[in-house]
Amino acid sequence: QVQLVESGGGLVQAGGSLRLSCAASGSIFSINTMGWYRQAPGKQRELVAGITSGGDTNYADSVKGRFTISRDNAKNTVYLQMNSLKPEDTADYYCKAEILRATNWGTVRPYDYWGQGTQVTISS
Repeated sequence: QVQLVESGGGLVQAGGSLRLSCAASGSIFSINTMGWYRQAPGKQRELVAGITSGGDTNYADSVKGRFTISRDNAKNTVYLQMNSLKPEDTADYYCKAEILRATNWGTVRPYDYWGQGTQVTISS
């Protein structure tokens, strides 16, 4: 089994910072892309930032210049540093990882896993 465990959410004032972490554990061969998504009340889940195993990143336009995604491959962990937070950043944040797992036939195949979510609230 594989688990993604997030931490770091909370309540901060506008202009403040938070750092989210998401650690993957379990039966993992390797991890491809990792990413952060968010879902605000009444809205669809949206991609915030993603990072490949090689370190290439992409960001939603709304967070470019304010958020930074990074990962520690040795720890199977992805981070999201969020600066200059705005009330519109308020949402539940979820990490997602494409994880390669060994099969019973000696091969590996990718599976998508999600974390349980962590709440981020920005007060004005």
